[in-house]
Amino acid sequence: MAVFRYKGSKVWTMDFMFRGQRIRESTGTRSKTLALKIEDKRRRALEEGAAGIRKQQQPLLLSTAAEEWLGVRKTTLAPRSIEIAKGALAHMLPEMGRQLICDLDARHIARYQQKRLGEGASPRTVNLEVGTLRGILKRSGQWARLQPEVKMLPERDDVGRAITVEEETALLQACGQSRSRSLVPFVTLALETGARYGTIRTLRWGSVDFENRCLKWGKDKTAAGTGRVVPLSQRAVASLGLWAMHFPKREPEHYVFPAERYGAGGDVFSPKAYHVEPSKPIGSVKEAWEAARVRAARILKGDAEEMEAAGPQPGEKIKPLACRFHDLRHTFVSRRLNAGVPIAKIAKIVGWSGSTMVLMAKRYGHFTLNELRDAVEDASMGKIEAGSPVISPVSDPATESKRPN
Repeated sequence: MAVFRYKGSKVWTMDFMFRGQRIRESTGTRSKTLALKIEDKRRRALEEGAAGIRKQQQPLLLSTAAEEWLGVRKTTLAPRSIEIAKGALAHMLPEMGRQLICDLDARHIARYQQKRLGEGASPRTVNLEVGTLRGILKRSGQWARLQPEVKMLPERDDVGRAITVEEETALLQACGQSRSRSLVPFVTLALETGARYGTIRTLRWGSVDFENRCLKWGKDKTAAGTGRVVPLSQRAVASLGLWAMHFPKREPEHYVFPAERYGAGGDVFSPKAYHVEPSKPIGSVKEAWEAARVRAARILKGDAEEMEAAGPQPGEKIKPLACRFHDLRHTFVSRRLNAGVPIAKIAKIVGWSGSTMVLMAKRYGHFTLNELRDAVEDASMGKIEAGSPVISPVSDPATESKRPN
């Protein structure tokens, strides 16, 4: 019997023997004629595979290959990574989408890199886009021939900065004026733990241990960061404690920063959360964060109250505080490094792997010349013994050796 139907089923199933093994699979069709064709095709595929005959892959357009790659990767990539890949393809496909992947070469990629740089894209952004192209070509077996000639763009390793204490004070004050009541504890936790935005957003109450003043992070960007337990500073505990008072019926599986909707409640300056979904994390604080950056810039200028009372003026453009959300992590790390905290401890807290610890120390460490001079002097003075010759700091050792006794 080549094809049959199970009792009560309208779909045909193929059933045949191949090299001593029974192949029984659904054809997915109700047509017996079509089922027989599917069964014949399945037999031929097995025979060609056993004989070592490989079908020649049909050349694909980059746009088609990208669509197939994205469909496969959707099950394994994080939502944010999917967004990055879609953004990369939105720039790439208009330029190279109609090219056959077998015809792409390093010159096409180099021209694309230069065009994107000319449009104002950063080297980091262009490298991410080329990384997406690399994934597509790897799946199609085309990347190996291009790899030796494709060069990634050099990236800056000093991107990001540590905000000052004055900027931090203004920023937290601005967050306190936000319609989003979660912004203050959200930003405070970032400043006090150095955690990434996505890790804080998905934190659950069951991971917060007030008694032992620590918490356990969930899924992070890296394996080294996922599931790490970190201590909480007094300010972090106080901020989380005040925030917890808003949720007296919270459960361990509830999110610390849940999805909320706000209403004015009769007063536009006193918004109230009228709908809270504790089983769903907050979607985004981007809008509230950007508004807080503008208010922080006003506070630092000293005219926040006057500008708030007058309201936005026609054509008015306020340059926001130069601070990305990731700079809060940068601030946490830089302050601990400057305070002399061992890099291994910082790596444990922020979730760095051992292989990236030294690289991150270079990127996040900000030391003034005086701080570096203190480090040299502190180390040197401990080695100078009583009676040891000390060279005068204003003399030249070469000329000192030539002077007569």
